[in-house]
Amino acid sequence: MQNELEIAHDAPVARKPPMRVKQTLCKRVREALLSLGGEAHRAMVIAQVAKSLGHDVRQIPEELEAELIHSFEQTWRDERKRAAYGFHLPFGEGSHRWSVRPPAMAA
Repeated sequence: MQNELEIAHDAPVARKPPMRVKQTLCKRVREALLSLGGEAHRAMVIAQVAKSLGHDVRQIPEELEAELIHSFEQTWRDERKRAAYGFHLPFGEGSHRWSVRPPAMAA
């Protein structure tokens, strides 16, 4: 007789919807940028966010790094979201220097 665990395939998954996760990552990126003086290289921002999530900054998961970069870039490309979060690329597109503008300057 085998003792197998049954997995319910239609059981609700305890994950946040993708949009919610991206909003949370954007908020974390914004908080990290503000704590770093409003502007920093994206590697520093990623390390700051990873540290706040409890990761070892010497071994940041590639998945987390990719999600943070994607989250910033998608928000930066959307004019409405860019204004809401204040994301800015001081050296233009393709730059790895990220910054956040105060709400009054974001528009």
